[in-house]
Amino acid sequence: MQLKNYLRIVRASAWYDLIVTIGFATPWSFALVHQSLSQLNSSLGIAGEFPAFAAAHVLMANLLGSIVTIWAILRLRDTRMEYGRYDAAGRILFSMWQLYAVAHGASQIILAFTVFEIAFGIAQLLPVQKQAGAD
Repeated sequence: MQLKNYLRIVRASAWYDLIVTIGFATPWSFALVHQSLSQLNSSLGIAGEFPAFAAAHVLMANLLGSIVTIWAILRLRDTRMEYGRYDAAGRILFSMWQLYAVAHGASQIILAFTVFEIAFGIAQLLPVQKQAGAD
């Protein structure tokens, strides 16, 4: 793959992360995201649950939302191949933890996010052609 196409993938993954996780960044926005996911899960009759969160759980969700939002902004402002490789490693980890959570009773809605994690992870692990004149 050419570097310019690879960097488009890195930017697309950053936009995806920003859109999907910014709602986790504050307790107030997370409450809306959690309520929406719970209602969607219930109305569609999907297996698994989004249980009520205690303050420590909300803190963990907010930390995730904050750091992923900042990571996404960094990749949008300074898109680099190296960041794509690191992001791929993170997506492998996120995918494993999402599958673990679903296997232990979390809502299967999470699997929709897992598909994106795996797809962007694989895309960001693809080989990139060296540009002519690059060392």
